[in-house]
Amino acid sequence: MNGLASVLLLLSLPGARFTPPAKPPVESQVAHRPHKGGQWYFAETGHAVYCYGPVMFVTSPRGDLQRVATFCQNDQAMVPLKE
Repeated sequence: MNGLASVLLLLSLPGARFTPPAKPPVESQVAHRPHKGGQWYFAETGHAVYCYGPVMFVTSPRGDLQRVATFCQNDQAMVPLKE
């Protein structure tokens, strides 16, 4: 009886309302969009990168040609590729 009375008292207090747990925010569909038109490449750093643009040759600071993949994930414009 005391337990029932204390539960009713707790529920009647203004700040003690039962609220269901908040749902986690719905993740945007943009982040989970399937890959279209891209290809996986092996970067010079040893990591795999997914790029949407063409592979090009650019002049490196040393003056030689370097093969790069363009328009890659994580907003990378160019990623040097391993030969």
